[in-house]
Amino acid sequence: MSDTIFGKIATGEVAADLIYEDDEVVAFRDLNPQAPVHVLLIPRKPIRTLNEAEPEDAVLVGRLLLAAAKVAKQEGIAEQGYRTVINCNAGGGQTVYHLHVHLIGGRPLQWPPG
Repeated sequence: MSDTIFGKIATGEVAADLIYEDDEVVAFRDLNPQAPVHVLLIPRKPIRTLNEAEPEDAVLVGRLLLAAAKVAKQEGIAEQGYRTVINCNAGGGQTVYHLHVHLIGGRPLQWPPG
């Protein structure tokens, strides 16, 4: 599990600015924030990409999104709005191969994003 930096954060091997955790999900501040609030949410279970999630991971992926909504409320951005992003593989912008959700907010976000 700890073959990536996120895996090491999930197991506690590497410290991070944790702002939420439960039995299945860990949330921490991004080291290179793209907005005033930029949090990464990861499953404790190692899943490399969204493409590799299995049907039995459906509840876990849902819990990642529910945790994102909870953190958005905790961070005070739920009412004004926020964005959740899952990058998949290099062409999609994924650089760490441990499934993760970006929670971004605290400023107006433009569309298209990239």
